[in-house]
Amino acid sequence: MSYSSSHGSEPSGRPEEGPGSARRPGRRRRTPSHEEPIQPAPTSWGDPAAAPPPGPPPARPGRRAEAAYEDTQGLPPVPPAAGPPGRQPGAPATPYRPDGPVREYGRPRQDAPTGAFSGPAGPNGPAGPNGPAGPAAPNGPAGPTGPAGPPGDDGTRRIGLPPGPPSARTQAIRTQSMGMPPSGPPTGGYPTQSMGAGGRRRRSQLDRGPGGPGGAGGPGGPGGPGGSGPGGPHGPDDDFDDDAPRRGGWRRFVPNWKVVVVGVTVVIAGFFGMIAVAYSNTPVPSVTNANALAQASVIYYRDGKTRIGSVGTERVIVDISKIPRHVQDAVIAAENRSFRDDSGISFTGLVRSVWMTATGQQLQGASTITQQMARNYYDGLGKDISLQRKLKEIFVAIKLNKTLDKNQILAQYLNTIYFGRGANGIEAAAQAYFGKHVQNLTEGEGAYLAGRIQNPARFDELEAKGDFAATQERFGYVIQGMADVNPTDYGALPAKYGVQGGVLVDKTKFPKLKPDDQKNVMSGLRGYMVTQVLEELKQRGIPPNEVRRGGYKIVSTFDRTLMKAAQKAVRDNMNPLSKEIHAGLAAVDPRNGRVLAFYGGDNFVTDSWNEPFDSKKQAASAFKPYVLAAWLDAGYSLNSWLPGNKTVPEKLPGQAAGGIRNGHSVPEAIQVIYATAHSINTAFASMAYMLDEKDGTIGQLSRVKQIAEEAGLGKDRLEADVKDHQYQFAIGSALVSPVEQAAGYSIFANGGKHVDYHVVQEVLQPTPQGIVRWPERKTSRQVISPDAAADAVTAMEQVIKGGTASANGNIGRPAAGKTGTNNDEKEAWFIGYTPQLSTAVGMYRERCTTKSGKVYTPKKIDVNCPDGTTRSEISLGFEGADQPTRIWHDFMVAALSGKPVEQFPAKAGVGTPLDIVPSPTPTPEPSDIFPTDGGCLPWDANCNPNGNDPNGDNGGNGGDNGDPFNGGDLPWANGNNAVAPNPQPSGERRTARRRRSPIRPA
Repeated sequence: MSYSSSHGSEPSGRPEEGPGSARRPGRRRRTPSHEEPIQPAPTSWGDPAAAPPPGPPPARPGRRAEAAYEDTQGLPPVPPAAGPPGRQPGAPATPYRPDGPVREYGRPRQDAPTGAFSGPAGPNGPAGPNGPAGPAAPNGPAGPTGPAGPPGDDGTRRIGLPPGPPSARTQAIRTQSMGMPPSGPPTGGYPTQSMGAGGRRRRSQLDRGPGGPGGAGGPGGPGGPGGSGPGGPHGPDDDFDDDAPRRGGWRRFVPNWKVVVVGVTVVIAGFFGMIAVAYSNTPVPSVTNANALAQASVIYYRDGKTRIGSVGTERVIVDISKIPRHVQDAVIAAENRSFRDDSGISFTGLVRSVWMTATGQQLQGASTITQQMARNYYDGLGKDISLQRKLKEIFVAIKLNKTLDKNQILAQYLNTIYFGRGANGIEAAAQAYFGKHVQNLTEGEGAYLAGRIQNPARFDELEAKGDFAATQERFGYVIQGMADVNPTDYGALPAKYGVQGGVLVDKTKFPKLKPDDQKNVMSGLRGYMVTQVLEELKQRGIPPNEVRRGGYKIVSTFDRTLMKAAQKAVRDNMNPLSKEIHAGLAAVDPRNGRVLAFYGGDNFVTDSWNEPFDSKKQAASAFKPYVLAAWLDAGYSLNSWLPGNKTVPEKLPGQAAGGIRNGHSVPEAIQVIYATAHSINTAFASMAYMLDEKDGTIGQLSRVKQIAEEAGLGKDRLEADVKDHQYQFAIGSALVSPVEQAAGYSIFANGGKHVDYHVVQEVLQPTPQGIVRWPERKTSRQVISPDAAADAVTAMEQVIKGGTASANGNIGRPAAGKTGTNNDEKEAWFIGYTPQLSTAVGMYRERCTTKSGKVYTPKKIDVNCPDGTTRSEISLGFEGADQPTRIWHDFMVAALSGKPVEQFPAKAGVGTPLDIVPSPTPTPEPSDIFPTDGGCLPWDANCNPNGNDPNGDNGGNGGDNGDPFNGGDLPWANGNNAVAPNPQPSGERRTARRRRSPIRPA
């Protein structure tokens, strides 16, 4: 309901208050917020022509909402004042009270005179809305505090109400609070609609800060109110849009569009400002990620062409000039078709990538080639999923696009990216999938590799199961993309490769892939070879981690044909045997120390123990040639007479109770060749003692130990064994490995010279400055004189011609060697050589027992005991002249097949005889010592004329009788001899659990 402006301005009702009178604060009361009928107000006071005052603003929550009306209870009745319509000239303006009437919430507000009740009046008030303003009355000075009212003043005049009874005054207040004329309705009154406490109260222009006392308005014109002075300062709750219509409902929460525009502008400006600062503070990377340039080191067989395998990151860095243009374009079509023209980023891809990053879904698929290169090539960017990292990557990509040309970016990308099958970089991928260099790739092959970049690990997994659907889909996509991007050069590709609309429809045109033979580069024999190469490089100062990323070309000493021959020789001879038996074989070129072949097991992945390098067992009688070398090199000849049935002296330091004996009857005096051929313990122990006695080092075995060390046997192990066993050391109590023995015997095959065994022939590393080479480590040293070596060969040849190995050791060409068998036949050896090749075979038997005592039998030969079992060595059941010699024979025949037959140097016959015992009478001629017809020596009563000694090891004339480590009777094995201290027959213990590979597949 609205009211017109027919009412004039409302008089103050307080004619007695002159200008400058002070207002006193009135007392406010809380009024319930409910509808209450409004009683008619007297019309005799107030100005019926005055415009209704503006309605009260909605009450605010709390006390202001409840205290909407002035408490007039208890005031004396005030009769209505009579007066003409309009404000009387000179009447003071009605002062405004902040706690005055409140207009009804939601009722349209009536306009109030500008500045009414709010400040000191100006000299002339403006005209009312319906007529010109009258002349202004002089302004009265405002005082800070007005005088008290006359008697009977109840305070109502201070708010412009006429005196009267309380009910009338209250009714007037209520009526005015609704913006109604004082006279009220003719009858019945109006209901008062009080505002709820929770509404929003809008303050009218009257509801402003306290103003000065108003000046007198001029007489109203025709129907117009008098003017008023300018208002005082606004209060804190002023609304300036009170004249505008109120918005209700949800629209009142919508901010003004101007505010929105300003706010959005500020936010956008701030965002781009921060981006600009971050971009300027992002440096161009200068440190290359170590993994980005890491290149796998490739290990080759000794021909330098045939790969054994690789370790580390499969990558070969190539120049962009070696990458065909169609391969480059295939990658661009697959990953970033705008690459050659963009600024390093793609805005559409950027939005997608930022969103995926912010939501934790980053799949690395929205980046450009430049971004991917920056992430993979340079250090410091990382691959964590974060908005900060993504923004930094974008900035770096933009800057790199300005500092590098497109060819440089593409080259770094193609040499860095992963393609699957362990291949990093386009060259390694070309080798892994097609077995060719990148410059030889066809368009289809290039498209296939480009398509794999998206998800190489997943594609590998699917293809391993025979599922090529995903890679074929990508192939069609790339071929079609090449045609779309460059129809001039590649428009015919889809038809050529059976692609229609980006789909491969003719699958026969799909590139033919090379079988994945690198599923595990450590499987089979390769793992054993790779392990030994890495171990040797480590000893030479190149640690495994450096090898894995250094891109070395490593040429090993291994011969592929001989490696297979060694495996075949071992397996053929071990198949009939117990699966508990282990065998190790090592073949060394005696002229340069190169390990040409070895057998350490069938599969490194299932059993990483490398028998010829890792197993160290007692050498047994296979150690005696080092005593022979020391004897001859000291200047004593083969014609010296040695004790055959007891040592001289009979009691030696370190021997067991009862002394060192032989297991069968041996003449009292024998010569050196016979002692070597038949492995006589008493002779070699006495030789070692005589050398010490001549040197004044009794108990130290200095000469023997020195020659063994210079021949490549482990120095620490030799010294420890001399300390523990003294002269048992001369008959083989020290621990050795097959590869050490094969290299050690080179002093006999190579004229007394020795070169330490090694498995690396050459190391090459490409660098910007050229190829760096590490030469072969093959320094030789003269251990014994050539004459001593020649005479030692003469004696050791008789082991094969008529001694312990004569039954199985003849290979049809000059060869020499020595058998060896340990206590209770727990370990057995044969080491033999020709001028071209020295080979050692060692065997032992390992039993696995569970905690309950049950014996576990391996299903395959040469496999370690599994977890939860205990290992122990038991008797092989054969001697060194048996399976070890047969394995050696088969391997040597295969290895030397087609090789020229080389002769050993002739017997030198140097030195002076040193007879430890007197020579027998008559002394036989040297030609009679070894009958060529297989007969027996004239003084050997126990010899079997057929060459089989019932007390020996079927090794010809006497076998290893008397050799406690080579099949003969142990000096402490019968009732007549005391037990010697345990010489640790098992050597170095093998771990119960299988050793893990020291490196992982690239």
